[in-house]
Amino acid sequence: MKINWGTSIVIAFGLFMSFILFFVFKVQSDVKYDNELVTEDYYQKEMEVQGNIEKTNNANALNSKVRIEKVENGIKVFFPEEFDYKNIKGKVSLYRPSNQKLDSEMQISLSSSHLLIPKSNLVGGLWDITIDWEYEGKEYRTKESIYY
Repeated sequence: MKINWGTSIVIAFGLFMSFILFFVFKVQSDVKYDNELVTEDYYQKEMEVQGNIEKTNNANALNSKVRIEKVENGIKVFFPEEFDYKNIKGKVSLYRPSNQKLDSEMQISLSSSHLLIPKSNLVGGLWDITIDWEYEGKEYRTKESIYY
């Protein structure tokens, strides 16, 4: 039996579609391929977006802003000098885009106008640092990416 070119094209398309569908089903059903969202409570975080925008606007309106600098023994977060550091409350979130298990969070406890994130808490690479803080009832938010 002789196969003409039209039949060959239909067979080739059928084999190609079967090949693609095989890999789609394999990826969807295999546990080894993780299809989870980056954060577990994604929808709850989405509800907080407007509040975060207002906090960021408050931080941007400051004359002297929060600075994040890489130093020899870790990362230093400098709060505005005109604020009394004893009244600053909040938390610092360290987010590692490449590995969710390295994410951490620490409460702000200041003995001066800066906070040191020790080198022992950090692994080399890209970190997204989010500082949610409050001073005299007004909330602020600073977010920055730093390569350590």
